[in-house]
Amino acid sequence: MAGHSHWAGIKHKKGRADKERSKIFSKLSREITVAAKLGDKDPNMNPRLRTAIQAAKQANMPKDNISRAISKSEISGDKNFESLRYEGFGPFNTALIIETLTDNKNRSASSIRTVLQKNGGRLGETGSTSHMFNHCGIIHIKKNEISEEEVFELAINAGAKDCYIYNEFHEIITKKEDFYKIKTELEKKIHNLSYSAIEWRPNNLQAIGEEQSKKMIEVLSALEELDDVQNVFTNINLEY
Repeated sequence: MAGHSHWAGIKHKKGRADKERSKIFSKLSREITVAAKLGDKDPNMNPRLRTAIQAAKQANMPKDNISRAISKSEISGDKNFESLRYEGFGPFNTALIIETLTDNKNRSASSIRTVLQKNGGRLGETGSTSHMFNHCGIIHIKKNEISEEEVFELAINAGAKDCYIYNEFHEIITKKEDFYKIKTELEKKIHNLSYSAIEWRPNNLQAIGEEQSKKMIEVLSALEELDDVQNVFTNINLEY
C-alpha cells in the first residue's frame, strides 16, 4: 500500500494559491465545527476535534479561524451536516471514493455526478469501489522524532496493524475503529505527529501514463473544488 504516492500526497507537492488556501480553510472549518457539535468542545476530550484542529494547524490556518469554527458549532443548529460517501469511476475506469460533509445530499450527488460525467466517468452504487480499498487510520511521525526500533515497539504496543519506514517519516497503519485510541496512545510519547487521518487506501495501485495522469489530476482537482467534498481517494499510481 504505497499510499504516500497517491493523490493525498500529490496535493501537498502541488503548492496552493491563496484561492485554494481559502477553499482548504473552509473545508477544515466545516470539519472542526461538525466535530465540536457532535462531541466535547475540548479537543483533549474529543479525538475527532483534536485531529481536525491538528490538520488545520498543519495547513497553517490562523488560530482565530480555528476558534471561530469551534464557536460556530453552538450557533449552527439550523444546519445539520452529514458525512456521506460517494463511490464512482473516473476516466480510464479508475476507482474513486469521495467523502463529503454536506447539508444537502441532492446537491452533493448532482455536483459530483456532473464533474464525473463531463470527464468520462460516472457515479456508482454504494459498494461499487469501496471493496478495492482498505479503510484505515494513517499516522506519520518524522524520522528525527523517534528511531526505527522505538517506532516499531510503540506501534506494536499501541495495537497498530502495520508500520512502514520511508525516507522522511515512519508510517503507522491502524484499523479504522482503533485510529483515535492508538493515536491518543502515540501522542503520550510523541508530541508532534506530522500527519494523521482516516483514509481509503487502495489494495492495488493501477498504473497509468503521464498524459492520463494529467487528466486524472484535473478531475481530482475539480472534485475537490466542490464545497461539499472533503476528501477524494483513488486507486491510481499517478505520474507527476
